[in-house]
Amino acid sequence: MNLSAILVVTAPTRVEACIALLNDQPGVSVHHSDPVTGKIMLTQEAESIDAEIEGLKRIKALPGVAMAEMISHYFEDDESLETSIPADLDSFQGLGELPEFLNKTTE
Repeated sequence: MNLSAILVVTAPTRVEACIALLNDQPGVSVHHSDPVTGKIMLTQEAESIDAEIEGLKRIKALPGVAMAEMISHYFEDDESLETSIPADLDSFQGLGELPEFLNKTTE
């Protein structure tokens, strides 16, 4: 089982409509919203990392969603662990070379 904490941002005037759409998504539970800033916090439960990523993609594609990002996640043993960020979720894709501090590895 995989649990994700996801931050969604929408226009303040669309918070209630966005929450309704989010609550219709499988495994999604909305926990907090701020109608002044348009921020919505939710958790998503999924069977695998692949399902977790697909759920995030569905959330990002919902009407009115300006931004949706996974801010933390927990996973149990999963045979299909991702070894890299999928290209369509990589924020740095198309930005050229990564800044030096992001290229450093810890030893």
